[in-house]
Amino acid sequence: MEVPREKQLNLLACAKGKTDLVKVITGMRRTGKSTLLRQFRNTLGKEDNVIFLDLDLVDEDMDWKDLKKYIHDGIEGNGIHYIFIDEIQDVDGWERVVAEMVARRDCDVYITGSSSKMLSSELATKISGRYIEVEVRPFSFKEYISLYPGDKYERFDQFLRYGSLPVIEPARGAELCEGQLEDLFNTVLVKDVLAHTGSNDVSKVITIARYLFSNVGNVTNVDNISKDLGIGYPTVQKFVEEMMSAHLFDYCERYDIVGRRILRSKGKYYAADTGMRRVLMRGARTPDISKPLENIVFTELCRRYPVVRTGSYRDYEVDFTVSDGNVTEYFQVSQTMMSEETKNREFRPYGKIGDNYRKTVLTLDRFGLGSYNGIEVVNVIDWLLQ
Repeated sequence: MEVPREKQLNLLACAKGKTDLVKVITGMRRTGKSTLLRQFRNTLGKEDNVIFLDLDLVDEDMDWKDLKKYIHDGIEGNGIHYIFIDEIQDVDGWERVVAEMVARRDCDVYITGSSSKMLSSELATKISGRYIEVEVRPFSFKEYISLYPGDKYERFDQFLRYGSLPVIEPARGAELCEGQLEDLFNTVLVKDVLAHTGSNDVSKVITIARYLFSNVGNVTNVDNISKDLGIGYPTVQKFVEEMMSAHLFDYCERYDIVGRRILRSKGKYYAADTGMRRVLMRGARTPDISKPLENIVFTELCRRYPVVRTGSYRDYEVDFTVSDGNVTEYFQVSQTMMSEETKNREFRPYGKIGDNYRKTVLTLDRFGLGSYNGIEVVNVIDWLLQ
C-alpha cells in the first residue's frame, strides 16, 4: 500500500506543463522520492509523451552524453515531452542535459536527488533559479497512521521506536527493521557523505553522526563538536555539511525574540528520522523519549511552516518559534506537565514574552489539557493528527 503525498502531488500538479521550470524532488534516500515521481507520472494521460529513467536500474555507469542520447532517442512527435529522471545526481555532468531540456521549451522536466547540493551549486549555476524544490521527508504521523490504522497511542509508540521511513514495516519485527535502518545509514554515509568528501575515514564520520544524534535538541555548533570529540574543526565542518546535504540532519537556527535577529553562533541539529537515531544510539545511554519527541515536533513544524527556529528570550529558551510570513507562533515540547515544577518551567518563558502571538505547550499527557492564562496545553498526538 502506498500513501499519496497530497501536498507534494498538488505542488507538482500546479507546476505541470511549465517547461521553463525544473521540478526537483529532494530528500534523504528511501523517503519515497521515487514513489512520488511514479505517482505523479501516473496522473498523466496515455496520450502524453513520457520518458521515465530510473538510474538505480542502469547497469553501467552513465555520463551526461549517454543521458542526453537516451532522452533524445526517446523524444518523438510534437507537444510537451514529460521527462522523469530518478536519482540524477549519479550521472556526472547531468546539469548540462537538464539545462538543454529547459532551453528546448518542449520538455517538462522532473528529477529526484538525495543531495541538497544539487540546488546550491550545479543546478543553480546552470539554470539560474529556474527550478522549484519539492521536499520529501519521512511520513508524518498522519500519513503513518493512514498506512497503519489502529489505536493512535500504540501507533505513536511504533512511530517513536522505528521512525517513519516508507521502507520500514513494524509488523515484520524489530530485527529486520533495525537492520534496514542501520544499512540505510551506512549507505547514506558511503554514497552521499564519504564519496562527496573524497574521504574513507568511516570511524570519524560515524563518531560525528553519533554525536549529533545524541545531542538532538541541544544548542551546539561545529566548534563545540570539534572540541568535545577532539577532531579538527575543518574535518568536522566538512562532514557535518555533507550529512546535512544528504538530509541526515536538519539545522534549526537560534532566534533572539527580543532583538528580532538570528543568533548565528549556535543552533540545534535534528535527525531526519527518529528510528535511525535510536538504532545508532543503541547502548549509548538509557532510552529517552523527550528528545525524540522534540525531534518529531520540529519535523512536523517544518512541514507546516516555512520558517522554524529555536527561540531565545534573554535567559530563557522557547523550543520553537515559527512563522509563515503573516502569523508567528511559539511552541514548547514537554513529555509531561503533571508536576508543578515542570509546568512552571515550560510556562515561565511565555510569561516573559509580552506579545500576543499564540503560545502552545505540546505534551504526551492525556489529562490536564486546556488553556492556562492564554497558553494552550495540547496533546501532541492529537496535534500531529490535525
